[in-house]
Amino acid sequence: MTLDELLALVRGGETELLEFKRSTGERREGMSSLCAMLNHRGGKVVFGVAPDGKVVGQQVSDHTIEELAQDIGRIEPPVFPTIDRLSLDNGDLQVLVVSANAGPARPYTYKGQAYRRIGNTTVALSRDEYNRMVVERLHADIRWENEAASRWTPEDIDMQTLGRVMDEAIRRSRAADPGTRDPLALLRGLSLTRDASILKAAVVLFGQAERLEAEMPQCMLRVARFRGIDRTTFIDNRQFHGNVFDLLNTAERFLRESLPVAGRVLPGLFERVDDPLYPPLALREALANAFCHRDYSIGGGSVAIAIYDDRLEVTSSGSLHFGLTAEALFKSHESLPWNPLIARALYRSGLIESWGRGTLKIAELMLAAGLPAPEIEDVGGCVTVRLRPSRYEPPQRVAHDLSAPQRAVLAALEGAPDGLALREVRALLGVVVPEWALKYDLDLLKRLGLVESRGRGRGAFWRFVPQGFESEPE
Repeated sequence: MTLDELLALVRGGETELLEFKRSTGERREGMSSLCAMLNHRGGKVVFGVAPDGKVVGQQVSDHTIEELAQDIGRIEPPVFPTIDRLSLDNGDLQVLVVSANAGPARPYTYKGQAYRRIGNTTVALSRDEYNRMVVERLHADIRWENEAASRWTPEDIDMQTLGRVMDEAIRRSRAADPGTRDPLALLRGLSLTRDASILKAAVVLFGQAERLEAEMPQCMLRVARFRGIDRTTFIDNRQFHGNVFDLLNTAERFLRESLPVAGRVLPGLFERVDDPLYPPLALREALANAFCHRDYSIGGGSVAIAIYDDRLEVTSSGSLHFGLTAEALFKSHESLPWNPLIARALYRSGLIESWGRGTLKIAELMLAAGLPAPEIEDVGGCVTVRLRPSRYEPPQRVAHDLSAPQRAVLAALEGAPDGLALREVRALLGVVVPEWALKYDLDLLKRLGLVESRGRGRGAFWRFVPQGFESEPE
């Protein structure tokens, strides 16, 4: 680093990656901050700069460097940051810049205490945070999904699903053709075996439902449809057990059956055009993310879908890891799935199209559909993705499409912006329609939001409403 580069850096002020210390007399505080940076994204501690950013410098001797090195040596596991000595213009004073990248062996401690950065401040790491970092450090080699699934054999694998996924992976050039349909060879081609043993990831992805329910009850999908905007009243409440691909299919079927459909009637044609309340690709991405990132080591865990009148929530067991926050998920970030083997299989099958863009893609799809951006919560050991429609309108149930007489009624009303009385509607239809049948059709169209009325009885006037309606399939 040059002096000009230092001055440019200092002008930006302290950040989570940069801290100023007036002199090495504050080296213990500086090493606490360096420890925190090692546990985060790395950074620099600069000695010889006042907190307000004024470059003051200090006298630096060999003894100064030795004392600084001794304090760096109190960081565990051992680290070897770079130390730059920059002379100021007068030549007598220097600035020391201690730089380190994010540590590969987190969590780090300084004098037995671990630290983390919050903005430009350094705080002690809690015991829970420390333990989580230990788990994350070991995660690359030791995790639930890459443990051998004892007592599971190729006969317990759903070969139809496995073969379909492998065929799609080959078609997409995301896996090499093993030249056989032997289940162990197919699993090996998806990196789901070790020393001829089937891994737990393979069971989660392709295990047969009956045995999964008995031996891995966490391979579960919970679905619920609530009346209103809270959990007071259930319309539907079910649980399903099975492998990831079965549960994804079940989830999508439940969503198709349960979600309201936003509908429009095209002026002049009176044909209903149905639009999903939420973009189907956004829903699929949210579900795939939930199955990729959930913590399968939690025996009572699951993926859950909850539909309310004003929102949809997809919840998965487990918290965010690797320093990710709900806010960071809506910015460019590295793909760090908690279950990389499961994530890789979903990618090869085409259910995931790119790495590290799941939440960004959901946001893009929602905004493109004119809907609010998704919300993410990491609370109580669960991660929830929440989608909301553009507005809250209680759905109505519709058992059939519009009949020919109902379309004729709409055509008659469309040409009369001021509205028509019942007898005038009957006259325009050109055929003899029983009054009771016409009233039935008008009442149905009113419930759909296609027409409105003012007045009562025979004196009521009916008017066409062009903005459409919302419906919900049976």
